[in-house]
Amino acid sequence: MYFTLLLKGIILGLSMAAPVGPIGFLCIRRTLAQGRISGLLSGLGTATADAIYSTIAAFGLTIVSNMLISQKYWISLIGGVFLCYLGLKTLFAKTIETQIMLHGKGLIEIYLSTLFLTLTNPMTIMSFMAVFSGLGITTVKGYLAPSVLVLGVFLGSTLWWFILSTSVDLFRSKFDVHQLRWVNIISGIVIIFFGIGALFGMKG
Repeated sequence: MYFTLLLKGIILGLSMAAPVGPIGFLCIRRTLAQGRISGLLSGLGTATADAIYSTIAAFGLTIVSNMLISQKYWISLIGGVFLCYLGLKTLFAKTIETQIMLHGKGLIEIYLSTLFLTLTNPMTIMSFMAVFSGLGITTVKGYLAPSVLVLGVFLGSTLWWFILSTSVDLFRSKFDVHQLRWVNIISGIVIIFFGIGALFGMKG
């Protein structure tokens, strides 16, 4: 039973992380500019947020989930503005500086940026609530079964970001400064469009 739940969680984590969105573009861009660790940490921020929201959904923490859903407008506003900020920052990033290996504070900021970005997407908690309800997890008594599923979600999401950052890193040596500049421009524009889309999609 628990192995099946773990496997379901891994598949769910993979399916939630795999669609290419703003985090995917950030992961790709950061991997090309700063290396695989930077890209992987970007993904781990999202994987952590997925684990947090899946925990809320799996353990039926309705008070927290209802509060998040009720504040969907403001959370979406913050997320949309932050996306636009990241997009502009990426668009005007100095290519030479972005190639410098980051340490300490810089790596923490990379992780926290995608953690915050994913947490400000109300659709994440709603998606997990819908899926877990369909799986019957929200009605399961005890702590072990939901915990195993949440662990699977985290592992599945982390697996995807590891695969993506490692795959992109294989092509990193083929990009020169000029090409990296275009990566910044394209990634920045796409991320800004995601941010604008989030702002226009807000509902009060």
